Amino acid sequence: MEGMTNTFLVPELVEDKSLIPIVEKILSGERLTFEDGIKLFKTNDILTLGKLADFVNKKKNGNLVYFVVNRHINLTNLCIGNCKFCAFRRSKSDADSYELTIDEVLKKIESFKGISEIHIVSGLHPEWSYSYYIELLREIKKNFPYVHIQAFTAEEIDHLCRISGKGTEEVFCDLIEAGLGSLPGGGAEIFSKEIRKKLCPEKLSSDRYLEIHKIAHKFGLKTNASILYGHIETYEDRVNHLLRLRELQDETGGFQAFISFAYHPKNTKLGGNFTTGFDDLKMLSVARVLLDNFPHIRAFWIMLGEKLAQISLHFGVDDLDGTVIEESITHSAGANTGSFMPKERLIKLIKESGKIPVERDTIYNVIKVYN
Repeated sequence: MEGMTNTFLVPELVEDKSLIPIVEKILSGERLTFEDGIKLFKTNDILTLGKLADFVNKKKNGNLVYFVVNRHINLTNLCIGNCKFCAFRRSKSDADSYELTIDEVLKKIESFKGISEIHIVSGLHPEWSYSYYIELLREIKKNFPYVHIQAFTAEEIDHLCRISGKGTEEVFCDLIEAGLGSLPGGGAEIFSKEIRKKLCPEKLSSDRYLEIHKIAHKFGLKTNASILYGHIETYEDRVNHLLRLRELQDETGGFQAFISFAYHPKNTKLGGNFTTGFDDLKMLSVARVLLDNFPHIRAFWIMLGEKLAQISLHFGVDDLDGTVIEESITHSAGANTGSFMPKERLIKLIKESGKIPVERDTIYNVIKVYN
């Protein structure tokens, strides 16, 4: 560690001298505070911020960068919600609304060989019964027993509780018995109550989001966590969000990865602008140094684009998500990326960055290291 300090984090090489106390904290392993997080978001010294995040990441993960061969399935764009940042939601009368049958889901999985993960998130369908979701998991597991099912955001779990009349623990018992393996991190958006009232007043509260993940961890399910940034939140909102995740992770240890979702404004009620690359790298870097108890920071290339995602591997990121294959939610809001990244392309991006590609499963068991 001392050698790393001398090569790139000596005070003389730090452009923003106000960051030096934070540099010293990170090098000594001291936990950062709320005020430290604000200072990091406000700095324009992106290179020092990146070096700090890279330093923390290398202590945890060395030069390894993970990816998974997975398929995303969005079951339906029909939704009872009305989130202002969402361009995916449709009403039944809309010409481009859709709802997949279980057979159609199985055909989508069958059409792509070699996947180890099915990732399922969707709108909150106004008519589907609780039994549909249970049967869906059972049929996927019966037909593809080797595939890990990562499904249903905390928002969807809350919806399943409401339509079933069951408690959260009972719902998890049913889902796990049917084949659920882990939870994705979506639905967190931003934890600020004031901002949530403006963005998604009908959505579950931040307390409920954290409660659902806490219960999932109690059942032994690994989960991810996320943030939606770049809309109307402040830096203070971002840091508070990260620290609340850190607090729950201290308690349960059940989070695997943190994912930052950049806001996409096209076709939304909220409008606004796309995030910048500078802000995207800041978000990932600050997350890496504040979330000292999270094993992994993931760059979702669907939102960032593959080139910025590749650069992020030197800004605290150690995971490029996966092959994805099909994604509708972000593309509805103006993402101009593709929706499929071949495994060979992921490996190339990682190797060219000077890192070692590692194919993993959903819960970070190593499938193959590509030295």
